[in-house]
Amino acid sequence: MIRVILGEKGTGKTKMLLDSVHAAVESEKGNVVFINNGSQHITDVSHKIRLVDTSEFSIKNYEEFYGLVCGILAQNYDVSYIFVDSITKIASGEEAALEELLEKLEAICQKFEVQIAMTISMSVADASEKIKKFA
Repeated sequence: MIRVILGEKGTGKTKMLLDSVHAAVESEKGNVVFINNGSQHITDVSHKIRLVDTSEFSIKNYEEFYGLVCGILAQNYDVSYIFVDSITKIASGEEAALEELLEKLEAICQKFEVQIAMTISMSVADASEKIKKFA
């Protein structure tokens, strides 16, 4: 399952995501991964959570981000939840590429029984139907 938290900048998306991260680490049997562009949340998450700073990997587009997620899952079959803070700050591309990423991530979630939650800085009104389907 993939879940998207939509909202414009400053609407509390990251706080909602971090609350979900903390709930998951307490309830999930598998490993929890938090993907962020930078290390600003290093003190906000438990040491039990694997923090991935994408600024160390020079990710440019959604295809490269998908490769990162595949690598995480290939390396550790015990991952049960992946949280992504602000995918549009990590990677860039057209809205169609973002829609394709979400579809590909949905497929991988089903195949590997993992859940993904991410924030997207975009108003619900501006989001396409394909993106809204995950909100």
